[in-house]
Amino acid sequence: MSQSDTAAWAAWGTPPSPRYDALAARFRPIFARIREGAVARERERELPYEAIGWLKEARFGALRVPEAEGGFGASLPDLFGLLAELAEADSNLPQALRNHVGFAEDTVGSPASPRRTHWIARLAAGDLFGGAWTETGPATVGSFATRIHRSGEGWGLTGQKYYTTGSLFADWIDVVGSGEAGEETSVVVPARGPGVEVIDDWDGFGQRLTASGTALFDNASAVGEPLPTEVRFPYGPAFFQAVHLATLTGIARAAAGEVARAVRERNRTYSHAAGARPSADPQVLQVVGRVHSLAYAAGAINLQAAQAVQRAYEARVTGLPEAEAHAINVAAEIELAQAQSVLTGLVLDAGTILFDALGASATSRRHALDRHWRNARTISSHNPRIFKDRVVGDYAVNGTQPPFQWKIGQVGGTTT
Repeated sequence: MSQSDTAAWAAWGTPPSPRYDALAARFRPIFARIREGAVARERERELPYEAIGWLKEARFGALRVPEAEGGFGASLPDLFGLLAELAEADSNLPQALRNHVGFAEDTVGSPASPRRTHWIARLAAGDLFGGAWTETGPATVGSFATRIHRSGEGWGLTGQKYYTTGSLFADWIDVVGSGEAGEETSVVVPARGPGVEVIDDWDGFGQRLTASGTALFDNASAVGEPLPTEVRFPYGPAFFQAVHLATLTGIARAAAGEVARAVRERNRTYSHAAGARPSADPQVLQVVGRVHSLAYAAGAINLQAAQAVQRAYEARVTGLPEAEAHAINVAAEIELAQAQSVLTGLVLDAGTILFDALGASATSRRHALDRHWRNARTISSHNPRIFKDRVVGDYAVNGTQPPFQWKIGQVGGTTT
């Protein structure tokens, strides 16, 4: 670990595990290269194909694959720690890989089967997976207009999806739809196969480089048999929320680093300032310290949440009795909901007050300092925290179990 890395962890807290530094050392040079181009990509809206390629070449997507099966064997705290470091370099990247790490997580914890063997090999080789679950059409909550249907001797996929984050960069796309009997199920299709079109039409003001737009499927050929969503990893909602928390943590750290550097290099000051230059102004230094403290707190919450998801993973793979495993999943869901509610506010605050330490020139688009707040606001709009607060309150007061599927759609449907 370099002196600069040591200094960083002295600020952000204890690394997630004793082996974390050795694991992170493989990827930190790539993170540094990604960071160098982050502002330019943001200004030009240049999709990060090259950066994704560097991560793919290093097999970043094989983090959770066991070492005996060709991967790195990272724990979930390790994974979310690395995602936070990647987000510190460019928060578009962990968001673009969110569906990949979700597919990998489900596959790694699945029982032995030909399906698991097939996809573990692809993950270990470095293949990347996108996802296509959400729809913006007429489908009601809890249903999908996208159809998974018989096609010749195999299965086909027909429909349209949105929020297909990362699919434009992927080799494969994991798609959820309605089976022939109306059941909720899923298939994997080649991202560049016949009948598949992924469009970069995401127009959000944040996370602009995640390729979170439309995917069209016209009798696209699926690989293997459909997999019912009910048998997929039961802690999935908590896991996917934990990816958001790691990304938000990285955003706060990036904001802290950039405001400290900007104050250190700033020569302009005000006649009514409390110091001869910004780097000696106690009020300015207080703002910088506050942003760093917010980032530190976000990282602590991120690590605590990661440990809850790790316990849920262990409950799945160790074969605990169903009731005991379910209780652990409930605990993870509640922990992640609480973490989301608090961590979101910390990061949004960091992205706002950093400007108090600088002048109007800091709002110049060439610095892209606004990206931290915009990206954090966009991520925290997924699975809105007001609902998570209510879920936690209902559990605390009435013992009501949290919902394990977060779905959206037109009013009139029912959540399953």
